Amino acid sequence: MTDHRRLVVVGAGVIGLSSAWRAAQSGWSVTVVDPHPMHGASWAAAGMLAPITESTPAEPELLALGLRAVALWPQFAQQLADSAGQPCGFQDAATVVVAFDRDDRVELQRLQAQLTDHSLPVEPLSTSQLRELEPAVCAQAAAGLLVPGDWSVDNRSLLGALDAALYRLEVPTLRERVVAVSENQVVCASGLTLQADAVLVAAGIDTPTLVPGTDVRPVKGQIIRVTMTAATGRLLNRTIRGLVRGRHVYLVPRSNGEIVIGATMEERGRDISVTVGGVGELLEDARLLVPGIDECELVETWAGLRPVSRNNLPIMGIVDGVVVNTGHGRNGILLTPLASQEAIRLLEQLKADTSDG
Repeated sequence: MTDHRRLVVVGAGVIGLSSAWRAAQSGWSVTVVDPHPMHGASWAAAGMLAPITESTPAEPELLALGLRAVALWPQFAQQLADSAGQPCGFQDAATVVVAFDRDDRVELQRLQAQLTDHSLPVEPLSTSQLRELEPAVCAQAAAGLLVPGDWSVDNRSLLGALDAALYRLEVPTLRERVVAVSENQVVCASGLTLQADAVLVAAGIDTPTLVPGTDVRPVKGQIIRVTMTAATGRLLNRTIRGLVRGRHVYLVPRSNGEIVIGATMEERGRDISVTVGGVGELLEDARLLVPGIDECELVETWAGLRPVSRNNLPIMGIVDGVVVNTGHGRNGILLTPLASQEAIRLLEQLKADTSDG
């Protein structure tokens, strides 16, 4: 029998919404609070589920978390689609890493060796194999790598599915700016005060202002969205991660014909301006890698602020009686199933501690 304990979730990005969804399923009476729900870093994301090609030797803990999270994605996506009554945009097509020139091929070989050392699945591709798999990739590409364990999800379809699932569970979202939280209370700028049995803060870069001690900073990322046209046909069928003259770029195709191109990593504080330099660099690399991009229609440019912790690991714990779920950086979409699972564990721990007290 459920006891309908009251939970207020501060933050309506993918981490906050998924945590609210899982909590409502678990019997909590949930309210979500955010002045701009479903925007920020979650709205700007490319939606890569790429723990393998995102990994570095210096971050084994992040790789382990990513591998745990990506393994949860097929079931998570199906459960969310069932709950929402609509798909969430999950795609399990393998990612291809492309080296543009010979110097990039050396870097690709280093990546392959690193992944092999971790017993991660990779398959080297010759130029001809690469072109056969993805004909739109430039003819002069030096080499490729097929990574079957790296997938993608349409971030905006994911947000839409979470919103629909919460609507079906009668979870309200209040468009309010939160100025203070405690273990049993959330105070909004308008003067509205919400009482709760538990508070969960998933407010991204705003988390430190509400829960002191949560050390996250904003890292800017610029992205571009283009649409394939009748002239281009279906350019890409899977995510392409490019090494182009020492720079990194990715192109993530959507089922609706769009391609997301991204993303920069910029230490610019809270600046969310879209710059000519950032967009120009992304377009230059994307056009070199996939020349057919020239015939695509430019749909959108956007910039978001990722909440990044000091050690790049997410901050998921209880601070002064408040559950905190933030600091997921560029892996927020990837870590969503794991982060929401951890949120429920922490809420149950908090509930048990309260009962014992």
